[in-house]
Order: sequence, then structure tokens, then C-alpha cells
Amino acid sequence: MRILGIDYGDARIGLAVSDESETLASPLGTYKSQSMRKDVDHIAALIKEKNIASVVIGLPINMDGSMGERVNKTRSFGTVLQKVSGVEVVYKDERLTTVSAERTLIECNVRREKRKQVIDTLSAQIILQSYLDAKKRIK
Repeated sequence: MRILGIDYGDARIGLAVSDESETLASPLGTYKSQSMRKDVDHIAALIKEKNIASVVIGLPINMDGSMGERVNKTRSFGTVLQKVSGVEVVYKDERLTTVSAERTLIECNVRREKRKQVIDTLSAQIILQSYLDAKKRIK
């Protein structure tokens, strides 16, 4: 089965998907956020279309380990998505994924304007790949 990775943000939602063996995360694109309802409906349709078994959402925990307003918004989104889609939603600590994505894009000489367009997708891919790697270590 496939797993969907999500980097949830107010303006954009980065998306990534695993292969069927749950080994490799691949970018799926960025969705421009409209409202929670429209965002959930769009992603629920994507879950059905791509035959997704579960969803991993990056949880934006602060560097000191505290949980702010962003965590509450992300959890609310995940709760609604789980109810609407019927698939399990799990959360993965996403600290430093955007920094890692930014560094990768800079190292690849991606221009600043282009980085803004793809950073959320790359962050979702990093969140999902990290989850897949941890899941393999547990087995």
C-alpha cells in the first residue's frame, strides 16, 4: 500500500507519496491552500485516487520541544482528514525539514524564486522518507 506525506501550511501544502513497498518517497507536488474544508476534500480525493493506506503529516514542534498554535492547526487538519478519508493519520516531528530542504535546493543551485515553489513538496518528501526509514528500522 502507499503512504501519503504532507507538509501542512497556511498558504501551501506539500505532498509526497511512497511506492507500494513503502521504501521510497517521491514528490507529488504542492497544493495551494484554500480553506480547511476544500483542502481536506482535495486531499481525500487524492487519497482515493492514489490508493493511499495511511497519511503522515509533519508536526511543527518548536526547537525546544514545545507545541505552539501551528501544532494545534496541524492536528485539527489531521483529525478532519482522517474522519473524511477514513485512513489512518499519523504525525512525524518535522523539526528542521524545511532547513534541510532549503539546503538541498541551494546545493543544487535552484534559484530563490523556484525554491519557494518546490520547498513544501521537498519537505513533505523528507518527512515521508524519514517516517518510512524509521518504520523499516522497527520491523
